[in-house]
Amino acid sequence: MGTDKDTRINYSDNHSDIKPIIVRRCTLEDLEAVIEVNESELPEDYPYFFYKSILDNYPESFLVACNDNGNVVGYIMWRVERTPALSSLKLVNKGHLVSIAVLKYYRRLSVATTLMANSMKNLKKYKIDEFVLEVRVRNYSAINLYKKFNYSTRSIKEKYYRDGESAYFMTLKP
Repeated sequence: MGTDKDTRINYSDNHSDIKPIIVRRCTLEDLEAVIEVNESELPEDYPYFFYKSILDNYPESFLVACNDNGNVVGYIMWRVERTPALSSLKLVNKGHLVSIAVLKYYRRLSVATTLMANSMKNLKKYKIDEFVLEVRVRNYSAINLYKKFNYSTRSIKEKYYRDGESAYFMTLKP
């Protein structure tokens, strides 16, 4: 199932029980598995058509990580938003991270890091002026992941999530 654009993650002896993971573009056939990962790992749920819309409009930014059996163990999806620049009338392209999740068994194996790196690279096609995201203020693992990519916190969005938890608004200029 691999292509030249797939990324293979191999593990050291510390994780010899886990076979390599393949990171590739999401397909329509993957959407049900992506939804299962989302529902298993995150409190936010989206309807099927939302995932399909992201896949249809920004296929390069919607990636999945699959185990050696081809099962989806993680995913990342972005959308591109055109918004006015604060300092001019020019429109800017923002890559907005919609969602990233990795099954618990596959965490701490660089799966999320590889998903982030590959998807941000793929977003260059859209001439992104800025990457943006929201993250739960208590999601320390995700915050550390974003800091590894040099994202910085711009503000706090109070009670951003349905359950009342606040979010950090983080950005990165490429």
